[in-house]
Amino acid sequence: MRDNKESNSYSNNPSCCFEPFISPNPITSYNLIQHYPTIDQTAFVSQFTSVIGDVTLRNNVYVAPNVTIRADEGTPFYIGSHTNIQDRVILHGLANKKISVVGRKFSIFIGNEVSIAHGALIHGPCYIADKVFVGFNAIVYTAIVGRGAFISYNAVVTNGVTIPANTFVPPGAVIDSQEKADALTQVPSDSNEFAIAVQQVNQELPASYHLLIGRNRCSCGMAYNHN
Repeated sequence: MRDNKESNSYSNNPSCCFEPFISPNPITSYNLIQHYPTIDQTAFVSQFTSVIGDVTLRNNVYVAPNVTIRADEGTPFYIGSHTNIQDRVILHGLANKKISVVGRKFSIFIGNEVSIAHGALIHGPCYIADKVFVGFNAIVYTAIVGRGAFISYNAVVTNGVTIPANTFVPPGAVIDSQEKADALTQVPSDSNEFAIAVQQVNQELPASYHLLIGRNRCSCGMAYNHN
């Protein structure tokens, strides 16, 4: 549902030379209705980033450069408040494969205060609960990730597993059975502190970038606010 703070203003600034690509999905045999992304005005979507289809970005979401959020096959996607999607992350989903969240079906559902670190792949159907950290180049595909879990760099979580809340997936681990998921240990204190620090840094970025970018950008990429 669109509220008063939600806007598609990124597409309405003809002076911006480096706009993100924000578009409805194409009509296909498996996706017959076009939906435009719903983006809260306090969220920030960086230049050189694509957001396509039925994607909801809630308040204070930060989407870094060179991110692809593509709900043209699997759909819809939901990204909760204060979540950060870092450089080169890809979000995509399989057609007609969904996960149910509070009575509604999603291809990808990402909760509040989640960090998806550089180069990660999130492929639906999947559910990522609040306060999860997904590390550099990690893959989450066909999985449920519980609140506060920490998925380390280069790890893979797949094959329909449920990662319990507040558990730690080690670097490079492949968690492809529920037996492996249930054997995971609690998040170490240093990893938990790291995840909190990443959240704190990224929660400042949307407002700061809105101030930096201004209303216009010249051909050199510099932001300016005057006509």
